[in-house]
Amino acid sequence: MEKTRYEIGLENLQKIDGKGGEAVIRSLETIAPDLGRYIVEFAFGDICAREGLSLQERELITLTSLLTAGGCEPQLEVHINAALHVGIPPEKIIEAFLQCIPYTGFPRVLNAVFAAKQLFDECKG
Repeated sequence: MEKTRYEIGLENLQKIDGKGGEAVIRSLETIAPDLGRYIVEFAFGDICAREGLSLQERELITLTSLLTAGGCEPQLEVHINAALHVGIPPEKIIEAFLQCIPYTGFPRVLNAVFAAKQLFDECKG
């Protein structure tokens, strides 16, 4: 039997975000369960299931997109954890952020770097 978009999405969510992604989806159950389902089905079941990019490449793109959008620090934190979870070293995450300076400016890059620093420190501690 063929897997549903939701089942594929849950598998990808686990591969990418581990427990962090599950926590986000669970946090939506009492207020916006459809939003959680849309995230699982579309973002992880459709988009992340596509061929052509590795999970690491997808996470780097996601990190820089969130940084560029600005004001997305909670989601940025989830995806910094996801980037670490799929094997992207902290130095590469910071380098991707630095690449954004000419295009998005120092304030957004600083916000992303400080979010990353907090998470990196927690992982060490």
